[in-house]
Amino acid sequence: MLNQTVLVGRLVKDPELYETDNGKKLTHITLAVPRSFKDVNGEYQTDFIDCTLWQGIAESTVQYVKKGDLLGIKARIQSRIITDSEERKKYVIEIVADKVTFLSSKPKE
Repeated sequence: MLNQTVLVGRLVKDPELYETDNGKKLTHITLAVPRSFKDVNGEYQTDFIDCTLWQGIAESTVQYVKKGDLLGIKARIQSRIITDSEERKKYVIEIVADKVTFLSSKPKE
C-alpha cells in the first residue's frame, strides 16, 4: 500500500515555528498550487493546500523560506477524528510533509 503525494507550489505567507506542549516543533504552511488545465472560462485555477511540517523539516523551512518562494513537498495524507465542543465527531484530513525541497529561496539575512 502507498500513501504519498508530491506538491509543487508557492508559499502563501511566511512560516512561523510553534512548539507543542510536549516540546515538538511544527509549522503550518499553505501552498498555492496552480492546476495544469484551464476552466470553462479559459483561465487557470489555483488550489490552496495546507500542510503540516514537524521537527527538523519545520525548523529549516522557517529559517530558509518566505512568502512567494517555490517549494516541492513529498508528503503523506493522514486522517484523524476530532470532537468539537458539542461532542460531535469530525474527520480531518491533513497533508503531513516528509520532505521539503527549496526550489527558489535564499537564506534569510
